[in-house]
Amino acid sequence: MNNVKVGEYLAALRKYYKITQDELADRLCVTRQAISKWENGVTIPDIELLMKLSELYGVSINDILNADTLSIKYQKEIVFPNKRKISKKITVIGCGRWGTFIAWYLSEIGHEVSLYGREASAKMQKLLETRENEYLQLSDNIELVTDLKGIENAEYIIISIPAQKLQDIVYELNQYRIENKTIVLCMKGIEISTGRRLSQVLSDGVEENNNVAVWLGPGHVEEFYRGVPNCMVIDSTKEIVKDMLIRDFSSDLIRFYYGTDLIGNEVGAAAKNVIGIAAGMLDGLDLSSLKGALMSRGSNEIAKLIVAMGGKASTVYGLCHLGDYEATLFSEHSHNLSYGKAIVLQNKYCELAEGYYTVKALHNLSKAYGVEMPICEVVYRILYENAKPTEMLQKLFSRSLRNEFV
Repeated sequence: MNNVKVGEYLAALRKYYKITQDELADRLCVTRQAISKWENGVTIPDIELLMKLSELYGVSINDILNADTLSIKYQKEIVFPNKRKISKKITVIGCGRWGTFIAWYLSEIGHEVSLYGREASAKMQKLLETRENEYLQLSDNIELVTDLKGIENAEYIIISIPAQKLQDIVYELNQYRIENKTIVLCMKGIEISTGRRLSQVLSDGVEENNNVAVWLGPGHVEEFYRGVPNCMVIDSTKEIVKDMLIRDFSSDLIRFYYGTDLIGNEVGAAAKNVIGIAAGMLDGLDLSSLKGALMSRGSNEIAKLIVAMGGKASTVYGLCHLGDYEATLFSEHSHNLSYGKAIVLQNKYCELAEGYYTVKALHNLSKAYGVEMPICEVVYRILYENAKPTEMLQKLFSRSLRNEFV
């Protein structure tokens, strides 16, 4: 083992991840002088510190001791959530519960935020009058606007609106000089008329020099606002955009992960709302014990569609789909769950349940890609063809028997 080579490897890792010696020393509870001695080959870390470095950088102890600097290029940037951020100018489009929360959250972690809503919107009018909604209170630091005239000054544009309205907002954005911006979609769905993922709708409609990303994953406004943390995902076709957003948006409240499959994350995030409606239907039928089977079989059919569309099957088991099931299939705050239960009980439900629109898009995509999606098809037939839930459930159980993983 060559101490100098090991030191060079550790220095290269630290510099690649853009970590200062002081930051690394603080993370490992050692002195900066100790870091310098490692990197200069004077000493090497003991086994306990090697284990910590292995976990931090996502490499094995053998990788460190073998000092293969060529492997470093395959790593991702480490983000320190508590590292001081540079305040950015951000415009959030959408004054619903999620858009309002995003504005609140980004302002709380130190950004300069404006929140846009249409003047005719009852939700926006309430915010203008009271600076609060049924979930949270906005500080005076957040600017409330009913036009997009100042959007050219924003460094980040975040959109959080009903999925089927995205194209309308794209048309509206094109009335302004939207160039060299980073636009982040905090919304879940698939465009019914075209089958496009939402990042495709946005990319197709804005100048190519804009960056497009998605912010997805589990969590409810009510719980975030009272300080309950969660994990979410940032994904984009550009690694540098993910690096930038995760560094600027991370905090103790939200831990962000790097997405590695934009197709799978978008389709999985949209589809989990359909599975949420199915879960609500089971609750309404007093068959909640079937939710385990629903989660397993639902993930299986969504994974097949993701693969057919060019994504990775494993993504369905990440934060954007399976990782969001607790918040969507079990939480009292889930609109899709409540909507599914209301359908079965024939109760009126007035809140937005995105799964209602997504299931129609999935129905079309399953036909286009030749993917059998029995659970989504049942939800579609109940919502759009007035099929009876009990009869459709019976048809699911009477399907031909097969291997579990076929």
